[in-house]
Amino acid sequence: MTFKKIGFVTDSVADVPPELVKKWNIRVVPIYVNYGGRSYLDDGIQLVREDYYDLLPTQNPLPTTAAPSPGMAQEIIHRTFAEYDHLVIITIPQQLSATYNVLRLAVQDLPADRVTLIDGGGVSLGIGWQVVAGAEVAAETGDLAAVLDAIAQARDHTKFAAMLAGLEYLRRSGRISMASAGLGTLLQIKPIVTVTDGAVVPLAKVRTANRAKAELVEMARAVGAIDKLAILHTNNLEDAAWLHDQLADIAPGDTYTVNVNPALGTHVGPQAVGFAALSKRWRR
Repeated sequence: MTFKKIGFVTDSVADVPPELVKKWNIRVVPIYVNYGGRSYLDDGIQLVREDYYDLLPTQNPLPTTAAPSPGMAQEIIHRTFAEYDHLVIITIPQQLSATYNVLRLAVQDLPADRVTLIDGGGVSLGIGWQVVAGAEVAAETGDLAAVLDAIAQARDHTKFAAMLAGLEYLRRSGRISMASAGLGTLLQIKPIVTVTDGAVVPLAKVRTANRAKAELVEMARAVGAIDKLAILHTNNLEDAAWLHDQLADIAPGDTYTVNVNPALGTHVGPQAVGFAALSKRWRR
């Protein structure tokens, strides 16, 4: 087997923690957030997440999100490609964003046998853990087949769930149909949702925040032995800290607390809390 130097590109919705971006030299293509007549890169610089979520409830109309510009995506991908024998790109689902298509076009002039483009199927660390798992196996083996298998296993063994403060932001952004999701007009519930194959799927409809948080704890514990864990929130450090405490006995020592990217948070709204847990079973 020939050892290959395999590189990774993802988009900002993946929420890969900065420490892991640096460790594995992961390149991130930022998505745009549009409000107040301007477009901002979701790159951790142009948008300060805490400030953005404080501002979000005051915005009318609701901010929008947009795929990366083709030129920027191509520049990042081509620069990264030059450093590696093979490039693996994992993105937000096609059903939720045009980002996948932008990145697909950005690699059209590269050798097809040296690039693999993957629809990540999820959001936040639901994608991010796939990237990290692939990077770990790439460093260990240099074997593309093993890397792609690791990514598939990570996708199958990652549990993502989030309690939203309400459904209004999803409804206004058009990312969910109340009727098709079986949620009707129950806008006062505390929904727990996941994203599966690009679709927003309700996991539970709970009347109180306390009960919804308890449901999250049960869902996380049902994962079993956890290899990687991120506690996710949108300006809700209090509930994020509570959730971390409730899972302290099963949480890895390097558990991350992530104020999720504005490109995703625009559609779920402030005060959400959740987790993305990768089971140890992904390693087989």
